[in-house]
Amino acid sequence: MRIGLLGGSFDPAHEGHVNISRAAMRRFRLDRVWWLVSPGNPLKARGPAPVADRIAHARQMLADPHMVATDIETRLGTRMTADTIAGLLGIFPGVRFVWLMGSDNLVQFHRWDRWRDIAASLPIGVLARPGSQTAARHSVAGRAMARARLPLSRAGTLATREPPAWVLVNLPMSPQSSTALRQSLGAG
Repeated sequence: MRIGLLGGSFDPAHEGHVNISRAAMRRFRLDRVWWLVSPGNPLKARGPAPVADRIAHARQMLADPHMVATDIETRLGTRMTADTIAGLLGIFPGVRFVWLMGSDNLVQFHRWDRWRDIAASLPIGVLARPGSQTAARHSVAGRAMARARLPLSRAGTLATREPPAWVLVNLPMSPQSSTALRQSLGAG
C-alpha cells in the first residue's frame, strides 16, 4: 500500500486540497491520500477552528474513497510532524508512506521541528504552489537535500524510494487558500 500524507490545519479544507490530492495520487502512483488534520500548527500564531469542525468539513469535501480526512494526530497525541510520522511507521510497518507538501512549505521546511529526521524517514512529494517553485528548489532544505532530488520522470517511483528522496512536480495551480477563505467568511 502506498499512502500519501498531506498534513495541515485544513482551516478550512477547500477544492485546492482535493486537486493536489488527486494530482499526488496520479503523479506519485499512490493508492490513498490521508489528510492529517492537525490539532494546531506551531508555526502559526493564530489557532485554528476546533478540530472536530475541520474534520467534518474536510470529510464533506472528499467524495473519492481513496482520500480520507483523519484526526490521527489528535488520537496519537502528537503535534509535531516528526512524532506523527514515527507513530504511523510504528503502527503501519508495511505501508509505503510519502509526505506531501506544497512548494511553499518546502521554502520554510527548515523551520520545522526535526525536519532532517522527517526527510530521512519518508520520501517527500512536493507539489508546486503559485510563486514558490524556484524558491523551494533554492531553499535551505531544498539545497540541503539536493542530492536526494529525483528527476520529474521518476515521480512515479517515489513511494518505493528509500529516504531521503524527493521530487517537485508541477500541476495546474489553484489560487485558493485557507487563509483567503477564512478572511472572506469573516467579511461576509
